Amino acid sequence: MGSVEEMHGWTVKMSMQSVLAMVMVFSIIPGAVLSDIKSTQGVQTQQSAQGSTHRHHRLKRGWIWKELLVPEEDPTPRVIGQLKSDSDRGDFTIRYILSGEGAGDVFEIDEYSGEIRTLKKLDREEKAFYTLQAQAINRISNEPEEPQSEFIIKVQDINDNIPQFLNEPYVSSIPEMCPTGTTVAQVTATDADDPMFGNNAKLIYSILQGEPYFSVEPKTGIIVTSWPKMDREVREQYLVVVEVKDMLGLSSGYSSSTTVTVSLTDVNDNGPTFQHNLYTFVVRENAAVGTTVGRIMAEDGDVGINARMTYSLEDDLEESSTFIIKTDPVTQEGVILLAKPLDYETKRRFVMAAEAVNDHIDTHFLSLEEFRDRTLLKIFVEDVDEPPVFLSPVYEWKVPENAAVGTVLGCVTARDTDIVNNPIRYTIDKKSDTTKAFKIDPNNGTMTVAKALDRETTNWHNVTIEAKETAQNHLSSSVVVFIKVLDINDNVPRLARDYQPYICEGTQAGEIIQLLSAVDPDDPVEGHHFYFSMVPEKHINPNFTIRDNQDNTASIIARRSTFTRKDRTQYLLPVMVTDSGSPALSSTSTLTISVCKCQPAGHCPTGGVEALALSMGVSLQTLLGILVCLVTFTDLLS
Repeated sequence: MGSVEEMHGWTVKMSMQSVLAMVMVFSIIPGAVLSDIKSTQGVQTQQSAQGSTHRHHRLKRGWIWKELLVPEEDPTPRVIGQLKSDSDRGDFTIRYILSGEGAGDVFEIDEYSGEIRTLKKLDREEKAFYTLQAQAINRISNEPEEPQSEFIIKVQDINDNIPQFLNEPYVSSIPEMCPTGTTVAQVTATDADDPMFGNNAKLIYSILQGEPYFSVEPKTGIIVTSWPKMDREVREQYLVVVEVKDMLGLSSGYSSSTTVTVSLTDVNDNGPTFQHNLYTFVVRENAAVGTTVGRIMAEDGDVGINARMTYSLEDDLEESSTFIIKTDPVTQEGVILLAKPLDYETKRRFVMAAEAVNDHIDTHFLSLEEFRDRTLLKIFVEDVDEPPVFLSPVYEWKVPENAAVGTVLGCVTARDTDIVNNPIRYTIDKKSDTTKAFKIDPNNGTMTVAKALDRETTNWHNVTIEAKETAQNHLSSSVVVFIKVLDINDNVPRLARDYQPYICEGTQAGEIIQLLSAVDPDDPVEGHHFYFSMVPEKHINPNFTIRDNQDNTASIIARRSTFTRKDRTQYLLPVMVTDSGSPALSSTSTLTISVCKCQPAGHCPTGGVEALALSMGVSLQTLLGILVCLVTFTDLLS
């Protein structure tokens, strides 16, 4: 560092233009000179000097500066203020040094004058203030004239930000018919400018589109209804455009807008209404039960649950029982269905009232009667050429099996229900009467026996009779006739099987040697009762007798105890069986009773074979030999 003289010479050489520039800068900085702002350290020094009277009493030195502000977004470098020590006498013996945030790249200080200059454009929204430190150094002694002091340079806000809406898009819904002043939604905007400086960030809301139905509270952004009884059925959706402006709405401020989609939700403020006072339908008389006759529709301007309705028919009339009506859950139409069969010849027109009533009723908007409507229905029955109709759905007759050919069984009757009443011709379906046991009069439907019947061969006949119109469309229908053939006693009773009774040697008198039963193809109403007896002879059979057990069985009983094969190997016993029919029928069967050498348990090992061999004069050994030869020969062949 040079001498004081050199410093003074440098000062003399300083241009007048620089001095004038500094004067101009200070004249630009707004506001009065603030009271001296002492650095913290300087204040502490002063307090220490005041509190200790025994120390020296030199004058306190301190910093002097105006409030330092710099407008944002200014691209031109400029002097924004001056730092000065109270020890600065203008002789340029003090060197000012700047450090801290932005020192050197954002701000610079004139080391001789203490002027602070901006180096580039600043953005308050990026950084609102800078904290820096200043030092004053004696150029001669290189000692601090003042302790280091911290100060702040504030970036002064300008209105350079546009208000922005938050939480877009805005969608809201309100019930139709809601009262005026109902809150719809709240829109909120923010402004990045300084809310504490001027009106840059002070926002005002207004409606650009949506009046007179809606309004907005200017300060809060709350949108409310301003039109009484908005009707969803007239208009379901509104687009409300809200504008926000800063600078309290001044024309010099910035603005932006947002759209709020407002939908009206439905309330039940409409009742069902039929578009016609009379609905007419036509249904064919042969329509099946459950057939859809037609559909009616009561219009309801509401939607969803508020549009649901139930249809009904007047139930105090006979006509309504022939039809029913149901609500189609998808289309909300009333579906008219046939509930009973129709007959054009009996009734050709039905007239009834139909009613539609809302399921969900809200008396805040309509009276009870306004939630229902009525209309008139006329249903005409269309004539159809119908096939003949039998007077009975089925016929059942009985005929004895001995009925003579030509016997009348009964009569089937069918009629043409149409107005024309065509003549009917009757025929028997050949497939149903393969035996051709019956015939029918084609003109009057009388059925007779055509050939002899046999209950034991066929006890039921199912015959299909067809009735056909002889004119017009030749329509036909059929009916089944069930014919039961009644039994008569035309079969003789017989023994149940081919009995081969035998009697053991040594059998005692009175022992049962065979139990008999009988069968009869007939089927008497009271069931069978068979009577068993011996064939009447001149003399009583000395060997056997028959005892009727009275339960449709009989027992053959030995009358003596001296049966041996040596005396006789076989006995013939005629047996007569009589039924209980009227007249009674009987048959006689002759049984061959063989004498057998039985085992101790009473079993005859060879049965009638041994008896037969003995009666033929062939020994048992010879017969067995023949049987063995036959078996061997059979094995060889196989």
